[in-house]
Amino acid sequence: MNLKRLFGAILTILGIIGLIYAAILFVNTTGATHDIKGLVMYGLLGAVFFVSGISLIRTTKDEA
Repeated sequence: MNLKRLFGAILTILGIIGLIYAAILFVNTTGATHDIKGLVMYGLLGAVFFVSGISLIRTTKDEA
């Protein structure tokens, strides 16, 4: 297995975890400034990790 694909899979999993955590924060938010900052932070990091992981997996060619 290619190292780039493995790293892409790890990034994708971390992105999914970040997006799920942001969704949980969104459901349980009370509207405080601390809640909104956490929601934005985890949501953006999760989206960036997810998109970069998927992109890395798609652009890496198998050379076995």
